[in-house]
Amino acid sequence: MNILVTGASKGIGNVIAKELYNIGNVFVTGRNEQALAACNAKGYCVCDLSENTEILAEFIQKNNIDVLINNAGEYIYGAIEALKADDIRKIYQVNLISPAYLISKALPYMKNKKWGRIINIGSISGVMGEAYASVYSSSKAGLIGLTKALALETAQYNITVNTINPGWVDTDLGANSINSSEFTTQEIIDTIPQKRFVSPDEIAKLCKYLISNDARGITGQSVNVCAGLSVGI
Repeated sequence: MNILVTGASKGIGNVIAKELYNIGNVFVTGRNEQALAACNAKGYCVCDLSENTEILAEFIQKNNIDVLINNAGEYIYGAIEALKADDIRKIYQVNLISPAYLISKALPYMKNKKWGRIINIGSISGVMGEAYASVYSSSKAGLIGLTKALALETAQYNITVNTINPGWVDTDLGANSINSSEFTTQEIIDTIPQKRFVSPDEIAKLCKYLISNDARGITGQSVNVCAGLSVGI
């Protein structure tokens, strides 16, 4: 089993990579070479998904990736009319276009093998919508649509495709997202039914399960791991 985790330099991706070390050959990618080297993975590829996906596409084909975890993501907070064209392009490129392209490069090997796992890391904002994060929310909603369609296309090849939608997660990105918003950490916590942030290892362990044979019947699903945020307050 050859596993690729994108955005593995830190945060959720880094924890996912470490959780999966004992079930296959883990490869990682991200923008920070020093952080990737510190992962002690089977191999790594330095790549900025907002600029150049070709180098990673070649890496996928060279290493016969049969488990692809699209975790890399970008977030921006602000009214859409205040965003620059480059900001909008970057969000869609990293969050939706690059995952779709990387999947297209991984699928031929998976289909030939008649086995594969694709896990897209979405966001609860793609399920519910988030005010002043419309571009981010729509990019993550796109992942859910991509997941459903691809699950139908690949089911006959014993390939599963699923999306995990985290809520507020205890990572640097989560903290930075709060800092760029108009809310305090406590105000955010007050909106979450379980009154806590999700831990990255909760996402990682769910990835491990979805890769396993026990989860072979789960495909085309959008799983919310949000401490109850999607239910209401």
